[in-house]
Amino acid sequence: MQTPSPDDCPLYVDLDGSLTPSDTLHESVMLFLRQHPGNLLRMIGWLPRGKAGFKRALADAVVPEPEGLPWREDFVAFLRAEHARGRTLVLASAADRRIVQRVADHFGFFSDVLGTSDGQHNLSRANKREAIAAHARALGHERWAYAGNSADDLPVWEGSAQAIAVNTPAGVLRTLRARQPVAHTFEHRSPSLKTLLRAIRLKQWSKNGLIFLPLLAAHSLDPVLWGQVIVAFVAFGLCASATYLVNDLLDLPNDRVHRIKRLRPLAAGTVRIATAVPLGLGMIAVAFALAVWVGWPFTAMLALYTTLTLGYSMRWKRIALFDVLLLATLYTLRIGAGALATRVDLSNWLLAISIFLFLSLALVKRCAELEEAVDSDKAPAPGRGYQPRDLPSLRAMGMSSGFMAVMVLALYIDSPNSRALYRQPDLLWAAAPVLLLWIMRVWLKTGRRELHGEDPLAFALKDPFSWATLAVMIGIGLLATVGL
Repeated sequence: MQTPSPDDCPLYVDLDGSLTPSDTLHESVMLFLRQHPGNLLRMIGWLPRGKAGFKRALADAVVPEPEGLPWREDFVAFLRAEHARGRTLVLASAADRRIVQRVADHFGFFSDVLGTSDGQHNLSRANKREAIAAHARALGHERWAYAGNSADDLPVWEGSAQAIAVNTPAGVLRTLRARQPVAHTFEHRSPSLKTLLRAIRLKQWSKNGLIFLPLLAAHSLDPVLWGQVIVAFVAFGLCASATYLVNDLLDLPNDRVHRIKRLRPLAAGTVRIATAVPLGLGMIAVAFALAVWVGWPFTAMLALYTTLTLGYSMRWKRIALFDVLLLATLYTLRIGAGALATRVDLSNWLLAISIFLFLSLALVKRCAELEEAVDSDKAPAPGRGYQPRDLPSLRAMGMSSGFMAVMVLALYIDSPNSRALYRQPDLLWAAAPVLLLWIMRVWLKTGRRELHGEDPLAFALKDPFSWATLAVMIGIGLLATVGL
C-alpha cells in the first residue's frame, strides 16, 4: 500500500501566535479587566486551579469575538488554498475549546477542533501531540502535519510527518530544522524599534512640554531647575506612555473597528499583549524612580495623573462631557507638575488659560470623531458617550471655551502680574489675536472634516501654520520681556 504524501495528511493548525499573532488567553484577560478592574482579584483567585482550570473559568466569563482579532493573512490564504484542494484542516489549540470552536466557525474551512476542555489537562506540548495523534487515527490517518510557532510546539512537531512554521522565533526555528525538514515557513515578525515607539506613542511626549511652562513663565534661567524639569519631563513621558499602553490594551475591540486606530501596533497585532504589559510596567517603575529623585510633591502629582488617566481608560471616557473635562484637567496637571518639580509659584492666570484652551481642544477631538462618523454614515465610535445629534452643542461649548482662553489672556495682560514680569506688557496684546486666529482655524478645519478624527495636538505638530503661530507667540513674549 502506497504511503500518502505529507501534503495529503490532515493539517493541524495552532491558533495562538500562529493563526493569530495575538494570544486568545491574553485577549480574554484584557476583555475581562475591561468589564471591571476588580476582576483582577477574581482572576488571581482562579490561579490555584492551574492553567487549564484558569482558562475554563475565564472562558466562562468572556470569549473574544473572532471578528475583533488580528490574523496572519498570508497564512490564512495558504489554509484557504489547502482547503480548496481538499485537504483536511483541524484547528488544534491549548485555548479553551469554546474559543477554538468560535474561531473555526468564523473561518469555515476547519472540519474539526481540538482544545482545552476539561479544566484539568492543558492541551499543550505532549498533551497536544497525543490528542492530535489520536484524532488523526480516528480519521483513518497514521501520519499528520502540524503548523505551529513556539518552543511549546517542538514536541508536537516531533510526532508530525510535515512541519509548518508560522511566526516562529529564530532560535525555535533553528532547533526545529535541526530535527526535521520544514515544509513551509511564514516569517517571524518581531516588532521593530519604530513599531515599539509607535506603541508607546513617543510623538505624544510633545504634550509633556507643558511641564516647562511654569519655569518659562517665571523667566528663570537657573540651570539646576532646568535639570530638574528635564528629568521630570522624562518621568512624565514614561508614565504617560505606560498609560497609553493600558488604554490601548483595554480598548482593543473598539480600536480594531476604527478606521485609523486599527493601525495601532497593539490593535494590528504587530506588538503582542505579552510584550506590552512588561514594557508598560517597566516604564512605570522607571518613571516613579525618577519622580522620587525630583521630589515627593512632583511624585504625588505624577501619582494623581496616573490614577486619573487609568480611571479615564477604564471607565470615565465613556461618560459624556466628564471625559473632556478630565482630558483638559490632565493637560493642566502637566503644568502643575512642572511647577512642583521646580518649586516655582504657579500663576492662576496660566491655569485659567490652560483649562479653557485644553477643554476647547478636547472638544475638537470629540467633534472630529463624530463628524467622521456622520460622513461615513456609521455609528459613533464605540465606548464613547456621544451621538451625532450632540455635534451642535459640542461645537458651541468648544468654541466658547477657546474664546474664553483668549479672554483670560487679555485680562492677564492688563493685570499687575503681567506688569511685574514684563518690561513692555502692552506688546502682549499682539498675542491675543494670534491665539484667537489659531483657535478659530482649528475649529474651521474641524467643521470641514480636515482633522479626520485626529488628535488636535497631533495635527498641530504636522501643521506649518501651527508652528508659525508658536514662533510668533514666542517672539511676542521675548519682545515684551526685553522691551523694544
